[in-house]
Amino acid sequence: MIVAEACSGQDQIIAAATLLRKGGVVAFPTETVYGLGAEISQPSAVRRVFDIKKRPADLPLIVHMADVSGLEHWAREAPDQAWRLAERFWPGPLTLILRRSGRVPENVTGGQDTVGLRVPDHPVARALLTELGPERAVAAPSANRFGRISPTTAAHVKEELGEAVDMILDGGPCRVGLESTIVGFNGKTSVILRPGGIPMEELAEILGENLAGASSIMRPVRVSGSLASHYAPATPLELFCAELLWQRARELEAVGARVGVVTWSSQDLSQRRGRENKNQENKNLIHFSMPAEPVSYGRLLYASLRQWDHEGFDHLLVELPPDDSAWAAIADRLRRASSNAQVYGNIENETTT
Repeated sequence: MIVAEACSGQDQIIAAATLLRKGGVVAFPTETVYGLGAEISQPSAVRRVFDIKKRPADLPLIVHMADVSGLEHWAREAPDQAWRLAERFWPGPLTLILRRSGRVPENVTGGQDTVGLRVPDHPVARALLTELGPERAVAAPSANRFGRISPTTAAHVKEELGEAVDMILDGGPCRVGLESTIVGFNGKTSVILRPGGIPMEELAEILGENLAGASSIMRPVRVSGSLASHYAPATPLELFCAELLWQRARELEAVGARVGVVTWSSQDLSQRRGRENKNQENKNLIHFSMPAEPVSYGRLLYASLRQWDHEGFDHLLVELPPDDSAWAAIADRLRRASSNAQVYGNIENETTT
C-alpha cells in the first residue's frame, strides 16, 4: 500500500489513475470525506471496494465525475431541477439520484435503476478524475469499514483499512467533514434523501420550491448513509438535551463508568467536570466543548469521534444539536451514530429512504 502526498505534484495523480485503470483500489480526498474508489468499468475492483468495507452488495456507491458534462454520460435522463442544481453546486458536496444510463453497471448501483452522481470539490479528486479521462468515473463510498466513522484525513484511512488499499492519496484534512447532500426526484418534486454539506435553504432558493422529505418517494430508493445505524464509534454514544445530559453523566459516574461529555452550548457550564478539575471524585468524567457554529462543528465531528474512541471511555454523552436546518446534517449523523436516538431524537427507523 502506498500513501502519497498528492498535493506535492502530478506524479502521484498519474500513478493513482494508472492503478484505477488497471483495476486497483485507491483512497482519495474529497471536500466531504475520503472516498474508497474503483474505476466504474472494473468489476473486480468494484467488488473489492465492497469486500474491503464489508459493505452489503445491495447498497449503492456514488459515482464521482470530473465535471457536469458527465451528467449526460452516466444518467439516462435528468429533469430540469437536476440541471439547475448541478450548474449551481457542482463541483461541490451534492449528490443527485437519477436514472442510470447503460454505461453504469448494476454492481455499482446495488441492482437499482438509479445512480448517485456527484462532482467533488477538492483539487486532488478533480485532478484524479480529469487524468482518468471524460468517459471514466470513480465509484466510491467513504473509505472506512461499513457503519463506522467516516475518515476525514489520510491517517484515518490508513488506521481503518491498512494494507487492504492499493494507494492512499493524501490531500490533507477534508474541508466540509460531512458527507454530501443527496437529492432525488419524484416527478417534479425534489426530495432530500440525506442532509449534508449544502443548506436546504440554498437548494430551495435555486429550485424555487421547498424540498420534500424522503417519505415522499413512492418506491424506496437505497442511498448511501441511509441506514438507521451508521457513522458509529465503537464507544456507546447517547444523545441528550442539555437539561438531562449532566444528570445522565453523574448517574454513570456514580457506578464507576468513565464518561466523555460533549457539549456545544454554554448551558450548565457550572456543572462542567473535566480535566481541569483534579478532584478524585471527578476523574472519570471528562468534558469536551464543540463549536456552537454548525460549519465548524461538522468539520470537526468525525475526527473528534475517532479521538474520543481512543480515550477509553465507557460512554460518550453528546448534547443534542439545535433543532435548526443549518444543523440538520449534524443531527442526522449523531442520531444514526447513537444508541438512544429514538428516545431523545426523531429518526426514521428504516433501512432505505
